[in-house]
Amino acid sequence: MNKAELVAELASHFDGNKAEAARALNAVIDTITDLTARGEKVSITGFGAFERVHRDARLVRNPATGERKAAAETYVPRFRAGTELKAKVAAGATPKKGKK
Repeated sequence: MNKAELVAELASHFDGNKAEAARALNAVIDTITDLTARGEKVSITGFGAFERVHRDARLVRNPATGERKAAAETYVPRFRAGTELKAKVAAGATPKKGKK
């Protein structure tokens, strides 16, 4: 599922209004991205947690050439799934449709 398909799916929660669904989705994505980039942990109970973690400098290898080179230290995003998300994925459950 891509972003456009997700917006179409979310539109059912907004009485079929795709523009409103897109604004809501973009607001959530932008907020999570901005907070995570600032180093804050964003936890959504049952769904999961987004956080910024430090990755030390290390040696990496180009798989095509075998060349080894140094990769600088950096920060990367990390997502850890919540218990409800893990349980639904493990059981193969389908998500509930929105209430009107």
